[in-house]
Amino acid sequence: MLILIKGAGDLATGTAVRLHRAGFPVVMTDIPQPTAVRRTVAFCQCMYDGATQVEGITARRAADASEARAILAAGEIPVLADPEAHILKELPFDGVVDAILAKRNLGTSLTDAPIVLALGPGFTAGVDCHGVIETKRGHDLGRLILEGSAIPNTGVPGDVGGYTRERIIRAPADGPFAPVAEIGQQVALGEVVARVNGIPVTAQLTGIVRGMLPAGIPVTEGMKAGDIDPRCERRNCFTVSDKARAIGGGVLEGLLYFGRRTGLWSD
Repeated sequence: MLILIKGAGDLATGTAVRLHRAGFPVVMTDIPQPTAVRRTVAFCQCMYDGATQVEGITARRAADASEARAILAAGEIPVLADPEAHILKELPFDGVVDAILAKRNLGTSLTDAPIVLALGPGFTAGVDCHGVIETKRGHDLGRLILEGSAIPNTGVPGDVGGYTRERIIRAPADGPFAPVAEIGQQVALGEVVARVNGIPVTAQLTGIVRGMLPAGIPVTEGMKAGDIDPRCERRNCFTVSDKARAIGGGVLEGLLYFGRRTGLWSD
């Protein structure tokens, strides 16, 4: 059962980790220059480095379907720079997971594969996908939604350690991003963590830098460029998050649930 995951950021990667460990071969797509801040736990990092590992699982950049097949045969996860998901027409996918998290549907259709799942707001189960996975922190995080949509985006980051907006590092202006702090580094309230065109960005709380864009990435004013974790546990910077694991579990449930209903699986 071959699965395509559209997007390769940290939540998509947490999903890929769970599916890979459960025995599902996975192919991922992303934009050529991804802007995931949690780069140490995002398979899209292989767009820059050629290959990357998350929790012992290797993802490798693939140029085309032929390279993707070879990477799959090696027991690894191919990631293609293919934002339009043209790979859908080249490999026999049984399932598609839209994990772009754009808060709107950028082109996923109910007819893309026998099973189509989508993460978060912007999708309606039974209309543009078979099932939706709730991505908002809280009681329903990771829930498989069979009718309707996920909770609408509020624009407020989830509460972690009692902090919401303060956790996010945002670009103060347009220009090339210049990180000062590194992922895994502890920073204090008011400490400079990055600059854009010489304008400093300071930490709004004391904690561990859990995410940070790479140097030189062009950013726009207000764009998310990193995040700080107030829990100050360094290992959290290099392992799949609780949120990503919950969402990955919802995707796994959805594949099994709809797989039985469509005849891809049998008892």
